[in-house]
Amino acid sequence: MNEHERAELARLLPPPARPELSADRHRLLRGHLMSEIRETKPARVRRGKLGWVAVPALAGGLALAVVLTAGGSEGSPQKQQQVQSRTTGDTTLNAAPAAAVQLLTQVADTAAGKPDLKPGKNQFVYVDSLVSFATVNLATGESSIDKPHRRQIWLSADGSQWGVLKEEGRSHETGERKPGDTRPAPRTDGGEWVDPTTKPSLNAPTYAYLAGLPTDPDALLKKIYTETEGQGRTPDQEAFTTIGDLLREQLAPPAVSAALYRAAAKIPGVTVIDDSVDASGRHGVAVAHVDGGVRSEWIFDPKTHEFLGERLVVVGEGSDLGKPGTVSGHSAVLGRTVTAQAGEEPKQKNA
Repeated sequence: MNEHERAELARLLPPPARPELSADRHRLLRGHLMSEIRETKPARVRRGKLGWVAVPALAGGLALAVVLTAGGSEGSPQKQQQVQSRTTGDTTLNAAPAAAVQLLTQVADTAAGKPDLKPGKNQFVYVDSLVSFATVNLATGESSIDKPHRRQIWLSADGSQWGVLKEEGRSHETGERKPGDTRPAPRTDGGEWVDPTTKPSLNAPTYAYLAGLPTDPDALLKKIYTETEGQGRTPDQEAFTTIGDLLREQLAPPAVSAALYRAAAKIPGVTVIDDSVDASGRHGVAVAHVDGGVRSEWIFDPKTHEFLGERLVVVGEGSDLGKPGTVSGHSAVLGRTVTAQAGEEPKQKNA
């Protein structure tokens, strides 16, 4: 996209009334800037994962922000191996290099050994994170990233209840309501209501939905490829992104979490980054996938193999998110547990 096209988009698209989580496709956040421009109209905060968020227009053009997940300095990917085709008949092949398969197997083993918190019907999944936003001025092409800030979310375990989002620096909802608005009364604690999830899916999972996913990695990956067909830039990146979204700001039974990691080890192009840093400054080893000149990294503790956070790094020329080497977003998971009430911070947080 050239400067003239950017300026024209900035002129045609009005700035939103307040920052928004996109209504449906929150997970299209890695390298999908231009496909998400249409998501700038004001809308209520809906159930979803970290994703694109519209911010007020900057001088000279419309700016978009990305709620991302990953953080720190550049790592050096291990030598890439020749990968196999994604599937042969009904059998999914190990397609990632051996180092990535080994790391994801260790991560899966760790996930499988964690206790299942099993939230009840009226309970909530609570995730406490540090996140950082990359913003792009579409008129000038300039990008910047702000400091990590706290994000807390409470999501209905079965999707039937209203959840709550609290995020530092967000403009929270006002008392103005339009006819037909079914949200509860505006919150007085700075939080925003998150819509119930009436139709859980890969795009909008609940704990109850995740609990019903296959625990066989081949069957699970086949389901992901089938249900995301035609989405994203490539099937493999879309599968990698989808798995990351299912793990990021949710809670899954240990067997399902393990299956998701084992499924990721079968995606072509997944590599290992020897050193990555999350939004809180923790160093770890990462698995990554590159698409559209942007590398998406999942960061793990090198000793315990616990999930730490995520990072996005520009690795190709011509990206709207910056020059090669630019860290365009990052996050760190500080805690993850089950609570009885939305909006109330738990005393203990299980990572």
